[in-house]
This record gives sequence, C-alpha cells and structure tokens, in this order.
Amino acid sequence: MNELNCLIQGCQARVYAPAGTQSVCKEHFLSFLTWRRRKGPQMFTHYAGLTMEQRDSIAAEWAKTISISILEAPAVPKP
Repeated sequence: MNELNCLIQGCQARVYAPAGTQSVCKEHFLSFLTWRRRKGPQMFTHYAGLTMEQRDSIAAEWAKTISISILEAPAVPKP
C-alpha cells in the first residue's frame, strides 16, 4: 500500500486494503470484491495466482466501472 489515498480519483477516504500495487478504501474494496465475484469464481482463483504488479490490470479494469459523485452543499436560501 504505497499511497495514502484511495486508488479511485476523488475519493478521500482512508486506505483499507491493497488493489494491485495501489490501495483502496473500505467501501471501494467491498465494491472490488463484489465486481470480482460477479466475474465468476474463476476470477478469484485467477486473481489469487497473480503478482501484485499483474493485479494492477485487473484493478484498472474495475476502476473504470467506478464513478465518484461529488455531493454539492445544499443551497442556503438568502433571507
């Protein structure tokens, strides 16, 4: 876990687990696991056999499916 920020651009949450040679927060880690599970049981076996550097391509493929929605502060009505 080389970085102190989540792999997903715009996410400021504390890192939780590795995703390849980078790190993700807990919310994105659970999303990564869900995404791999949907790819099928062979994805877990395949991923487990990869080196950290080889896992980067899998993490990059998953990261393309993630979108960060920036919540705007609610507008305060003027008196």
